Amino acid sequence: MCSDVEVEPLPGTAKTAGTYVLFEHPGPWSHDVLDGGTLGEELTAKLKAHLKKFDASLQLIRHPTREGRDIDKPHLYTVFSDVGITEVHHVDGVEDLLEMDFSAPGLNGGQTRIAPLLLVCTHAKRDRCCAVKGRPLVMELERRYPFRRTGDIVWETSHVKGHRFAPAMLLMPWGYSFGRMNLEATEAMIGAAMRAQYFVPGNRGRGTLSASAQAAEIAVAAHLQNEGEDVAYGQFTLVDETVGDGAATIVFADDTHRGPRQFAVTLTQNEAAGVISSCGDEPKTGTYWGVEKLELIGA
Repeated sequence: MCSDVEVEPLPGTAKTAGTYVLFEHPGPWSHDVLDGGTLGEELTAKLKAHLKKFDASLQLIRHPTREGRDIDKPHLYTVFSDVGITEVHHVDGVEDLLEMDFSAPGLNGGQTRIAPLLLVCTHAKRDRCCAVKGRPLVMELERRYPFRRTGDIVWETSHVKGHRFAPAMLLMPWGYSFGRMNLEATEAMIGAAMRAQYFVPGNRGRGTLSASAQAAEIAVAAHLQNEGEDVAYGQFTLVDETVGDGAATIVFADDTHRGPRQFAVTLTQNEAAGVISSCGDEPKTGTYWGVEKLELIGA
């Protein structure tokens, strides 16, 4: 399977998006949830056009258990990951999305949600790795974090980009992608998320950043944690990004209780041979951003 081939690093491979629309759809999902096979061609065309106005990314979600999929009013979460805000709504159907404004929080009458959301990809029609590796994980997580007790933290979700890293998942409200996670690591990541603490293992990056900046931010967080510091989601601000031919320099500001400081991360683009993008594909050579140097440049 494609996810058994681990020839490329995770940092810098996250799904890129800033605004997410998470709609509860317990029925079957076609290969692409916006190909017309899931929601119908006419409604899908209208929905794609509406989401495009706000540069919003749609994820279909569903309860892991069959009994949990018997619903009257679907959940709808709107996530503004650049500011770390999730709003929850209960709607009559997907048509309601066409009347909503996803340009900023607070425009649709939703309730702000404090607890994180973990979306685990189980989209089998996209790639079998997501079913084979994602489904058992999400079922065990549901057993340990049941909806009624924990407030619907764990959901199945449609394709999140990167099934070759299955089990693949998204952590909201910050928009971080994770991959190659086992149960123990995922539980530790959920525990950290409850405190808004940055989790490095399995972290593919934040979707609000470019690939090189994703890799750089993870490197800064790992460095500080190795130095014994606590690191929180939202702690870093991108100050400068210079990307050239196969090289990049990324500068992040860290405004913490220790005072303002900046880190410069130098990266180079490297080749990874033998990447299998999806099950059944031929191996190919891919690229990834590797960290060459990390410097504290202001304190």
